[in-house]
Amino acid sequence: MGNAVGQSAGYTALYEGWKADPEAFWMKAAEAIDWDEKPSKALFDKGDNLYEWFADAKCNTCWNAVDRHVEAGRGEQTAIIYDSPITQTKREISFVELRNRVATLAGALRAKGIEKGDRVIIYMPMVPEALEAMLACARLGAVHSVVFGGFAASELAVRIDDATPKAIIAASCGLEPGRVVHYKPLLDGAIEMAEHKPEFCVIFQREQEVAELTPGRDYNWHGFQYGVEPADCVPVEGNHPAYILYTSGTTGAPKGVIRHTAGHMVALNWSMKNIYNVDPGDVFWAASDVGWVVGHSYIAYGPLIHGNTTIVFEGKPVGTPDAGTFWRVISEHKVKSFFTAPTAFRAVKRVDPKGEFVGKYDLSGLKTVYLAGERADPDTIVWAQDQLKVPVIDHWWQTETGWAIAANPVGVEMLPVKLGSPSVPMPGYDVRILDEAGHEMPAGELGAIAVKLPLPPGTLPNLWNAEARFQKSYLNTFPGYYETGDAGMIDEDGYLYIMARTDDVINVAGHRLSTGGMEEVLASHPDVAECAVIGVSDELKGQLPVGFVCLSNGVNRPHEEIVKECVTLVREKIGPVAAFKLACVVERLPKTRSGKILRATMVSIADGKTFKMPATIDDPAILDEIKVALQSIGFAK
Repeated sequence: MGNAVGQSAGYTALYEGWKADPEAFWMKAAEAIDWDEKPSKALFDKGDNLYEWFADAKCNTCWNAVDRHVEAGRGEQTAIIYDSPITQTKREISFVELRNRVATLAGALRAKGIEKGDRVIIYMPMVPEALEAMLACARLGAVHSVVFGGFAASELAVRIDDATPKAIIAASCGLEPGRVVHYKPLLDGAIEMAEHKPEFCVIFQREQEVAELTPGRDYNWHGFQYGVEPADCVPVEGNHPAYILYTSGTTGAPKGVIRHTAGHMVALNWSMKNIYNVDPGDVFWAASDVGWVVGHSYIAYGPLIHGNTTIVFEGKPVGTPDAGTFWRVISEHKVKSFFTAPTAFRAVKRVDPKGEFVGKYDLSGLKTVYLAGERADPDTIVWAQDQLKVPVIDHWWQTETGWAIAANPVGVEMLPVKLGSPSVPMPGYDVRILDEAGHEMPAGELGAIAVKLPLPPGTLPNLWNAEARFQKSYLNTFPGYYETGDAGMIDEDGYLYIMARTDDVINVAGHRLSTGGMEEVLASHPDVAECAVIGVSDELKGQLPVGFVCLSNGVNRPHEEIVKECVTLVREKIGPVAAFKLACVVERLPKTRSGKILRATMVSIADGKTFKMPATIDDPAILDEIKVALQSIGFAK
């Protein structure tokens, strides 16, 4: 059995070994983690389809990510490389320096009353201090919730009310090419809107914009750390929440995904070698943001727990300063494994289709590229393979799972790449394709993608303070299974293909956004009687939202004016990340006789695909009106 868990066997032996004895598999993987008290067993079945991993262990994430490497003599190794082409800054932080900075920050938080179980919201851009804030919370056993820096005040307020943080750690600003994003006014606005008020805020003042502090509530990042006693790591239970991360719900309130401490460490550490094929000391770069799950798993925790050097990059694939930025960073910092979203490569390809920038850099150290965050279209993969001359591996996972459901386990065995497929299920994931009644579909046929319970370590055990919603969102549709919300198929070789979302969450440049949320905003416009938002295919961003609004009777203002106001409204309420720029005024929306808007049909028209007239449609003539409206803004060609 030991062999199947180890590196020497191939994928099939690994996966079958896990299936034959999941308990032994995960207990073996747990040996790589430092425990204050070892777990008595891997899986704890709580009943009611709820499971926890290594629940009775005692451990600390910050110890495993930082201190243990110093104790083991790797203190001088670089832990974090900060590279910000926007501010022209580069700096390296060793493990020993990171330990000292995090212990001091944790000590300062503790002196202000933060203790185990308290929630702390982190609202920061891509600076090393964001990782230090996460690790300082972990050191104390406080539960952090990172909110993407620059998210609209209303979105931040909802999260403040749900997580009820004792403190908020924020930066004065974020930086985009050519503009400063003012975080502090957004934070102040959110606290004003929220029912729950944090006891205090810590503001990291960036030199690009120094924010005004609210006396008695706000503390300066440096000032409040002065002269404090550094904090030691606080051991917590294996099932203690490490963090809460909010993901777009299809309706209204975002869902607070919880990550338990022990399973999180075991799974991420296992993935670093088996999936990403890096050894301790290697440089690993995930070009994401700490506000998203990829940033949590593979900028902050995974690489550091495994003893890798991680890169915190503040820039964009193009324009900071050019389409060669990725290649410069990879060559300069000797990146071995690189992880990004397909949308980033599409942006680079658009500016530099022939790869002229690629030739300017020595990329000989780069061994593998990983894509995730949205469907990787074959064109983009082929382009990247041709340019970089290394394997380009698509893999698939979710905020909820925290690490790959399906991947190519490069550190175990490089399987043949099939374009359009994220390859095969990872150990821990028993993936099935089900029809609406929950029966398994034959190979090659489309159905709902579900994972047989229990989910593996590192995945969500529940939602924050919302168990009924957890059951309803993920467990009720197919009893005994986790419902991924994606549709797809498995081919005769066992490769998985992800075809579509089964609900209305669209993927804009790797950001999962709810069209329902955008509809709520449009509906709030005084002249809008009814509206729909759909995701249309976009070469660069994967999907883009397009809005359709029906005006209230008697409104006779110019349509351009109303559309412009709608666009501004979405930008204010959801933020620029929604990329909402296109809307058109229509007389009416296509519906079923029971009044359901036929969004999928509208998407087909926009994308110029053939479709079957829905049997339940109320008035087929409306589809022609929609087509004309779409053509007026450049779709439905």
